[in-house]
Amino acid sequence: MSSLRDVVAVLDSLYDPRWADDWDAVGTVAGDPDAPVTKVLLAVDPVQAVVDEAVAIGADLVLTHHPLWLKGVTTVAASSPKGRVVHTLISNGIALHTCHTNADSPTLGVSESMAYALGLQDVRPLDPDPLDPGETTARGSGRIGVLAQPTTVSAFAQHVAAALPAHHSAVRVAGDPDRPVSTVAVCGGSGDFLLATADAAGADVYVTSDLRHHPVSEHLERPGACAVVDVPHWSAEWTWLPVAAEALTGRLPGLDVVVSQIVTDPWTSHLPSQ
Repeated sequence: MSSLRDVVAVLDSLYDPRWADDWDAVGTVAGDPDAPVTKVLLAVDPVQAVVDEAVAIGADLVLTHHPLWLKGVTTVAASSPKGRVVHTLISNGIALHTCHTNADSPTLGVSESMAYALGLQDVRPLDPDPLDPGETTARGSGRIGVLAQPTTVSAFAQHVAAALPAHHSAVRVAGDPDRPVSTVAVCGGSGDFLLATADAAGADVYVTSDLRHHPVSEHLERPGACAVVDVPHWSAEWTWLPVAAEALTGRLPGLDVVVSQIVTDPWTSHLPSQ
C-alpha cells in the first residue's frame, strides 16, 4: 500500500516543485506523509464541491492543479469557504496536494495535455526552457504542433469547443474565420504572455484562456497576426487530469485514481449577443 509520501515522491518526479514560479504555492497543503493512500481524486480547483466528492467516494488524497491559497493566512476557521475546505479535509483524514505552475511546462503537463486533447501532432514547447537539459524530454511554456488535416479558423474553433470538456461559458474567436489553419499554438491557463511568441513561431491560431481586450486588439493590429481562440480556464486545464491520473497509476499500480467530472468553471451561463 502506498503512503502519502510515496505518492508525493512520484508527483515530484513528474512535476518537480523547483519548476514552479516564485510566486506560486505548490506541494502538500494538508495530510500526514505516513498516512496510507489507496484512492486519489484529481480536480482543477480545491473547492468545497470537490472536497465533498472526495468524502463521498472515500478518497485519501485530493490532487488539484490550483492552489488553495496563494497568500499567507492567519486563520483556517471554518467560517470562511477555504477554512471550511481545510476542516472537511482534516476531519475526514483526506490530504490535499497541489501541482500548479510546476505542472505547466513539463512533458505530461498541462499545456502538452491540452495540445494532444486538441489532436496536435509533432508537439514541442512554444517557449522552451533554457535550463532544460533536454536529455529525455523538452520543457517549456506552451506547446506548438500541427493538425493532421488543414482546416479554417472557424472550423478549428468548433473542433476546440467539441474537444474540451463541456462547460457553461463560451469559446471566443478573434481573427479571420476563413483563415487556413495547420499550425496551432496552445497554452493552458492564462496565456496572453505568449501571444507574440505564438505569432513569431508561425502559428496560424493560438488557443489559451483569460485573454483581455487590449492585448488581443493590439495583437490583431499587426499584419498577418495569428488568430486567437479564448477558452475557459477550467476546461483547458482539465485536460491534464486524465494524463496525470494515467501517470500516477502507471507508477503506483495499486492506486485507485479518479478524475472529478465536477465543472468548477465559475461562469454558469452566457448570453449570445443580439
